[in-house]
Amino acid sequence: MKRHPSLSKVNRREVLRAGLSGISVVGGTALRLGVFGRAAEALAADAESNGKILVVLELSGGNDGLNTLVPYGDDAYYKRRPNIGIPKKGLRTIDDHFGFSRGMVGMERLYKDGRLGIIHGCGYENPSFSHFTSMAYWQTAAPNSGEQYGWVGRLADAMAPQAPPNYLVNVGANQSLAVRSRRHVPVVFDDPNKFSRESFAEERDVLASAGASTQVENPSRRFLLDIAQSAKSASTLVQEAWAKYRSPVDYGVVGLDLPKVAALIEAGFPTRLYYTSYRNNAFDTHVFQNDVHQRLLTYASDAVSAFLVDLKRIGRADDVAVMVFSEFGRRVPENVSLGTDHGAANLMFVAGNKVKGGQYGQIPSLTKLDEGDNLIHTTDFRRVYATMISGWLGYRDTRMLLNGEFEPFSMFA
Repeated sequence: MKRHPSLSKVNRREVLRAGLSGISVVGGTALRLGVFGRAAEALAADAESNGKILVVLELSGGNDGLNTLVPYGDDAYYKRRPNIGIPKKGLRTIDDHFGFSRGMVGMERLYKDGRLGIIHGCGYENPSFSHFTSMAYWQTAAPNSGEQYGWVGRLADAMAPQAPPNYLVNVGANQSLAVRSRRHVPVVFDDPNKFSRESFAEERDVLASAGASTQVENPSRRFLLDIAQSAKSASTLVQEAWAKYRSPVDYGVVGLDLPKVAALIEAGFPTRLYYTSYRNNAFDTHVFQNDVHQRLLTYASDAVSAFLVDLKRIGRADDVAVMVFSEFGRRVPENVSLGTDHGAANLMFVAGNKVKGGQYGQIPSLTKLDEGDNLIHTTDFRRVYATMISGWLGYRDTRMLLNGEFEPFSMFA
């Protein structure tokens, strides 16, 4: 693997040698993690040899899969959606049954290039129609349970039990449950330019000098000084990575934080797991759905396809896979407000150069619905997680991580 651009003259090994710890900064407040020298060196060596990266993109609000990849070849679709059903002429058809929403030019291109996997019927038993509850099930990979750690966080614990620094990055205003971990504390930031530790004026001189003294015998004080120094180092490096990032790639109207991910990858961060989202329940389309939904899908499609172009520009396209999901689909029939209500089974997408493009899983029936007129799931969503964990990242023991046996799809070249 070729060497990649780094922060100024600091490469990824030097960053780790310097003791940059994984920290979470939410609203400017650093949380914790100490320094792990040997583990960091091991991680750096691993990252330079076979460092596959997983990027998870959450479409919050419950994306309507039926108007994302439209089953125009099934008359039942138009019977259930006489007003908001999208006609074939308004689609980007990919076969004699399905077509993407008109604005999804990037996704259509990825699919036709063989770099996009579409997984049908993803869901779980006894689905919840609450945004908060269902999202928690997807974020923990533990439906109908009270699991306290996220599936991405548990994956980090399993793959890197010594908690090397900066293994997890969550781009968002708040830390997602998905990245909550027993051992790791992720780097969490929203605006890279404001990624810093907040303090009162009276504290600034003390925090600025934190870690300067190495002659601290009190372990608790030394630990707190390490935290402060780590916060300062991480914010500096993230800001520098973002300041140096100059891409000619057009991400469209909304980049979905993917340019920030590209900036850290280009800068040589040792992160293996990134988590981000299309925020603020954007896909909760109860009223007059079609126009706003098409715009949302256009933005998401543009951002994902541009991200892969950007990765090619920096020489990392073969190292990254993107998984896209939403907490549930929408009910099959349209509602009286020309929108759709909370449903169950939905599509998932996996994009990347190494993806064997195509359609996976059984297509749910549009005529055999549950009592609430919802699609009945045909694929446990944890099969897709298992595919990413074992098929992409190469960690084989998914049973403990996902609380069960879930057969991966053969999705990667």
